[in-house]
Amino acid sequence: MAFTPRTSQRGGSSQRASSGQIRKKRTCRFCESKDTYIDYKIEKRLQRFVSEQGRIIPKRITGTCSKHQRLLVTAIKRARHLALLPYVSDAVK
Repeated sequence: MAFTPRTSQRGGSSQRASSGQIRKKRTCRFCESKDTYIDYKIEKRLQRFVSEQGRIIPKRITGTCSKHQRLLVTAIKRARHLALLPYVSDAVK
């Protein structure tokens, strides 16, 4: 009986690798600029990480590292508390 390796049920990684696309590793933009503190008072910078509905965008989409994502979340929550950022948007339903 010959050994046959099991393939994954989804098959997503093997299809992407065989199609020839090489995915570039995302780097944290806060690590690149060597920021040690994310300031809650700069709302234009924080708005990049908040969706139109007012939700905080996760790190797997933005590409920030764990350390800076935690700092980012606390800065967004502080800015919301001081009404610099809205909790929800005024979207028409």
